[in-house]
Amino acid sequence: MALYESDHTKFMREMLAKNPEWVEDQRKGRAIWWDKELPKEEQEGFKAAKVAQKSYPYDVNSK
Repeated sequence: MALYESDHTKFMREMLAKNPEWVEDQRKGRAIWWDKELPKEEQEGFKAAKVAQKSYPYDVNSK
């Protein structure tokens, strides 16, 4: 049985096959914005600032 592959996936595979330099461009672009390690102090600050979520946040009567 063949697995389904969307038109978008087929298109991207075809474009990356035609333009292999795009893969490196993607890595560089991702490294600029996403692939970063946060300093330990900053991670701890985010954890300390976390607020517990209510069990049902849309209930206007719960406190």
